[in-house]
Amino acid sequence: MTDNPAHGAFDESAELRQLRDEAQSLRTELDETNQGVLALYAELDTQAEQLRQASDLKSRFLSYMSHEFRTPLGSILSIASLLDDELDGPLSPEQHKQVAFVSTAARELSDMVDDLLDLAKIEAGRISISPAWFDMLDLFSALRGMFRPIVDASAVDLIFEEPEGLPRLFTDDKKLAQILRNFISNSLKFTQRGEVRISASLEGEREIRFAVTDTGIGIPPELHGALFEDFIQVDSPLQKRLRGTGLGLSLCKRFAELLGGRVGLQSKPGVGSTFYVVIPLALAQEHGDES
Repeated sequence: MTDNPAHGAFDESAELRQLRDEAQSLRTELDETNQGVLALYAELDTQAEQLRQASDLKSRFLSYMSHEFRTPLGSILSIASLLDDELDGPLSPEQHKQVAFVSTAARELSDMVDDLLDLAKIEAGRISISPAWFDMLDLFSALRGMFRPIVDASAVDLIFEEPEGLPRLFTDDKKLAQILRNFISNSLKFTQRGEVRISASLEGEREIRFAVTDTGIGIPPELHGALFEDFIQVDSPLQKRLRGTGLGLSLCKRFAELLGGRVGLQSKPGVGSTFYVVIPLALAQEHGDES
């Protein structure tokens, strides 16, 4: 029995047509997929642009409102100072007390405005970093002097451990000081008795860790992850009495990132908390020789 050549050619032709049909179907499917991907990219680009515009509008609004608030707040603080100095005549003890309330409220609002303005600048990418060489002894001395009036009027000891044997730093000392000021202020706010201790130690060979440890109320573990986000505050009787924006720790995190570092927290309710920031000994590349 011999093979039929015509039959073989017919089978081969049918197989080729089937392969061509499958290839065409695959091309059609790929084209539709590509169109879907392009449409998805276009939609994502549109949404990204809308988010960028919304973020830009929010930053501009925060910046504008912050600047607008500064002038009347400055006027209120100046008038309160004049009244307290009795330049326009004597005040009764009760009047002095009321003027003090006005001054305190104005300063708190001014601090909130400063936090909002810093947040707006960071989100708009308008925060500049100015690194320079400096000694930690000078940094601790300035912070100690800044908080002395507050500590003298409280039952909390503010202890700065001497940074002995530690090298000089090349970073933005003003941003670092702002991080530590926020940590110290936060610890003093939530510590009614005991101490707030500030220390510095090497973390490996290229980083340094600044820690602020208190004997305050402590923070529940479920809040640790969110505490450095915007507008997050600890729910406690003290928080209800002591107002704030909930931006201080968020700004600390963002400033630390600008300095090439990170922030963290160790805390136990009823025992106390340790807030820390770890930054490089030298920010990015050294922009000059140490002198």
